[in-house]
Amino acid sequence: MAQASLIISSPFEAPTHHWEREAENKLKLVEGRRPAGYEIFDTRHNTVRGVELDLVNRIRDRVDAWREAGYPGITAITRQLLEHWQDTNARQYTFYFCQLEAIETLIWHVESPAEFRQGIAVPGDGGAWERLCSKMATGTGKTTVMAMIVAWQVLNALTYPKRNKDFSRAIFIVAPGLTVKERLQVLMPGHPANYYDQFAICPNEALRQKLNQAAILIDNWHSLMPLKDVTRSVVKKGAESDEAYVRRILGALSGFKDIAIINDEAHHAYRNRPEAKVSKKAAEALGINLDDATRWIEGLDRIHKMRRIGHCFDLSATPFAPTGKTSTETALFDWVISDFGLNDAIEAGLVKTPRVVIRDNALPNAKTYRSKLYHLYREPEVQDDLNRRGAEPHEALPQLVQQAYTLLGADWRETRAAWSAAGHVSPPVMLTVCNRTETAARLEHYFRQGDAHWPELQAPNRTLRVDSKVLDKAESGESATADKPYEEVLRNILEAADIPETTKARLRPLKKEELLRAIIDNVGKRGTAGQDLQNVISVAMLSEGWDAKNVTHIMGLRAFTSQLLCEQVIGRGLRRVSYDTEAVQCPDGQVRDLFRPEFVNVFGVPLSIFQDVDDGGDPPPPPKPSIQIEALAERAELEISWPNVLRVDTVIRQELTLDWNNHPALRLAIDPARIPITADLAPALGGAADMSKIVPIDLEKIPEGFRQQRLLFMAARKAMESLGGQFSGSRELLVQQLVRLVERFFNSDHLEIPSLFHQEPLRKRILIALSMDTIVQHVVALIEQQNSERLEPVFDPEFPIGSTRLMRTWYTTKPCIDTVKSQISHAVADSTWEDYAAKRLEARDDIAAYAKNDHLGFQIYYLWHGSKRKYVPDYLVRLANGKLLVLEIKGEDSEQNRKKRLALNAWVRAVNERGGFGVWCWDVVMGEPARMDDVIGHHAGTVEPTAPIGEGEASTSTQLTGQVVENPSRTNRA
Repeated sequence: MAQASLIISSPFEAPTHHWEREAENKLKLVEGRRPAGYEIFDTRHNTVRGVELDLVNRIRDRVDAWREAGYPGITAITRQLLEHWQDTNARQYTFYFCQLEAIETLIWHVESPAEFRQGIAVPGDGGAWERLCSKMATGTGKTTVMAMIVAWQVLNALTYPKRNKDFSRAIFIVAPGLTVKERLQVLMPGHPANYYDQFAICPNEALRQKLNQAAILIDNWHSLMPLKDVTRSVVKKGAESDEAYVRRILGALSGFKDIAIINDEAHHAYRNRPEAKVSKKAAEALGINLDDATRWIEGLDRIHKMRRIGHCFDLSATPFAPTGKTSTETALFDWVISDFGLNDAIEAGLVKTPRVVIRDNALPNAKTYRSKLYHLYREPEVQDDLNRRGAEPHEALPQLVQQAYTLLGADWRETRAAWSAAGHVSPPVMLTVCNRTETAARLEHYFRQGDAHWPELQAPNRTLRVDSKVLDKAESGESATADKPYEEVLRNILEAADIPETTKARLRPLKKEELLRAIIDNVGKRGTAGQDLQNVISVAMLSEGWDAKNVTHIMGLRAFTSQLLCEQVIGRGLRRVSYDTEAVQCPDGQVRDLFRPEFVNVFGVPLSIFQDVDDGGDPPPPPKPSIQIEALAERAELEISWPNVLRVDTVIRQELTLDWNNHPALRLAIDPARIPITADLAPALGGAADMSKIVPIDLEKIPEGFRQQRLLFMAARKAMESLGGQFSGSRELLVQQLVRLVERFFNSDHLEIPSLFHQEPLRKRILIALSMDTIVQHVVALIEQQNSERLEPVFDPEFPIGSTRLMRTWYTTKPCIDTVKSQISHAVADSTWEDYAAKRLEARDDIAAYAKNDHLGFQIYYLWHGSKRKYVPDYLVRLANGKLLVLEIKGEDSEQNRKKRLALNAWVRAVNERGGFGVWCWDVVMGEPARMDDVIGHHAGTVEPTAPIGEGEASTSTQLTGQVVENPSRTNRA
């Protein structure tokens, strides 16, 4: 049976069917409820994969069994509440299935007998107090669930005061900003529009009156910030104590212990675990300010320390942490215990159905064969143009973007006309989310100054560019810096709004931050400053709680590298306008009243579930198949870990010497062909140069700049800057020795310039000057090698230990080998040699575990031609004797490869000397693949450190005594 829309379930019943993705991006109807999970949609490689939430699926089964058994273990109060909430005749608005399931799951976790929770362990976030997360999509009624949580906790706490570990009368509700804080005031029992009365939360009047005894505090997370040091009179107060902090934050709630916390939009309350290396950029890509998220959690930690947190209930549509996917921690919060995601909400009709472009009449994207309107920003002509820094507002938008706005605007005009004919006061809204402030200014100019094709969109006083900085200040209740032009725009929007004069008079005294909130928080709401807005442009995702129901069109002009980001943007336009129903025959054959479908049309946001704009024709060809490479949790015994070393410092003795007879180590060749010493310049106009007006620059005509003595002291100074922290003697002694050693090296035949023409003294000095960093680093490496007392590894303070367990899941279309002895699911074969190597590692009995060093993050820093480089060896091997082998496969050798191995040698020596990381060794298989067995057998024969044999005899004799090492810290110190 064909379905008229994606809405196939009643929001008041458990789903009986769900949509599932088939090949070629088609959807098929599948019987049964969708398993809990989420999709990872990689727009860069055009791949999609699903991740099931095993914990949530197991909890669903337990809750179902507990429900069927009659909710054993619950209190009499809880039983009254559950029976009342499930009574469809007890209230005007029946609770959704997802709301009842969310509260049931929380009650099950707290009150059910142990046999119903046996084998279920909810992971924490690494803190000292428990967190439980209910994942609920935008539009599914999270605020109502909060009201249910409050009633359940408070009424039980008042009735059973001795069960303070399970229930609390004191509730602290934390919001992400002032917008949500104001919206959540309906959770105060005394609020005129409180949800307890509006949704008949309490079974009877006696319990409703009892609920008034609740101690509830609602605040935005910014209140959790510690006080800044202040100077009052002449006395400077010290840091605020934990007790003073808790009293200031909680106020009247500070008299209670075992407080219940409710975090709304809890994905902002993120604990940055010390073992996880998370960049601010990665966090911001998920809409999380890492500093803010840490402050939120730190504040709750201090409250727990002084008053104890009994329970912490997190609610979020997108509870993702910016850690990526590894074998033991996923992008989703580990403590999610119930899930009703965006796809479920779309199928139940609780939100609008997003529609994206799947084809048009123009040529598609050459790589994906999708319409270019699908992910506009990925088109080179768009991305390059919109990424330009310093672009002026008046500069024209890329032609493809203008074409997209013309198409999307045509559909918006039709919607506007239909809404007007139906008597809607507010117009439909087009929302644009773009990549940077310069782009937002260009878009604002495009609509305000009449560049838009459709006259209806040329409406300055109905167009709002959201200044992210001003909005952030508005959400925290702070003042932004002065911006008169922007303030004038806001005031013009207010004056142009068709609202009562009394409302305007009340809003006129507001500061620009307050006025922006008054406009943006009320888009589409009758009688408010945002009533008449029709075009909203934003760089950020807009604040949580922004629930403009009249968003009908969305334009994405930024990169979307994750499905999470797509959902966050689309979520701003998913709230329904009305909740009218129609009789529909559902997939199980039953006729039910389902919500009428509403749509939000989307350009440029590559959402992975959508309803086609055009039902005709075939979709684009499928993407090229790719293989998923992942770390496997079930192979934890094959994990290989290593220290992440930023550099290796060498502590040298006071009397410096060099063995001038060690010719191979001393040799340094300088290639004149790679070093420009003359240059010709010519004036250019319009991309062409006037060759009749060449002006040469010739360093040979400036001999005074390249005197030998000057070059010696320049080299000695650079060398001293490199070695100063490693030398225990005086600076004068170090300088004297360095000048002597550098001068001898300059004049020796170890510095090779393979050209008689460049042996002329001036030309040679010029080449030396232009190769100064390379020469100094070479001499310093010699000094470190021959004068070393010990090696000291300097570890990465943010990510000191790496592991195969922490590898992020990735994809490849290259040939792969299924592994058995590796925690990584596959080994990518970049060459026939590496294919052979992986098979030999799998076959040998003296190999305990190995990993192809691809996306692992194991790297060695070295210097090449004065620049700091990263070297990624081919394999990490754990031998059966416990030793760890770094193995390199090389068909042909080069000078740069030798430099890499010198740095690897220093890494191994330093780590072994430091101790605590096992016994490490390294080797290279050179020239003949069959020598790999000899190399492995050599190192597997003893538990002691072993020298490499793959390079030949020279390396064997120098491994344990030391080799030339270029220290990558040089470029930072010089």
